[in-house]
Amino acid sequence: MSPEKTGTAKTPKFTDALSRASRSMALSLPIILSLLFLFGWMQVFLPRKVLLYLFRGQAFSDTLTGALLGSIFTGNAANSYIIGGELLQRGVSLFAVAAFMTAWVTIGISQLPAEVAFLGRRFAIARNSISLLLAVMVAVATVWTWMMF
Repeated sequence: MSPEKTGTAKTPKFTDALSRASRSMALSLPIILSLLFLFGWMQVFLPRKVLLYLFRGQAFSDTLTGALLGSIFTGNAANSYIIGGELLQRGVSLFAVAAFMTAWVTIGISQLPAEVAFLGRRFAIARNSISLLLAVMVAVATVWTWMMF
């Protein structure tokens, strides 16, 4: 059987995709390593007592606190998975973590001035407000779904 029929032939598309994936991974590696370093520092400078003071185990206030912190410290989704896992391991509720992760990706308080300049004040404020509301709703839906299964 020929390599074309078995799917084992290395086509230019496959080689190009492999090359792009390798470059992407090489670009991501410094970010991943810096996050690991950051979490090492986080364990030293942000003790569990501080997290438990911010997140008191009350669903409503934890969800709002998580959403507000996530909207201030904005970033990409891959980082939010690592941060969320660390927060869960340190005793923060799933409500807070789900709200934090959703807001981290969808709301950008630090990027608000640029968003206002390019898209207008009304749009930027409406988008961020709706995203904050949705972050809370996603957190509630996440916990509800988790409890069902």
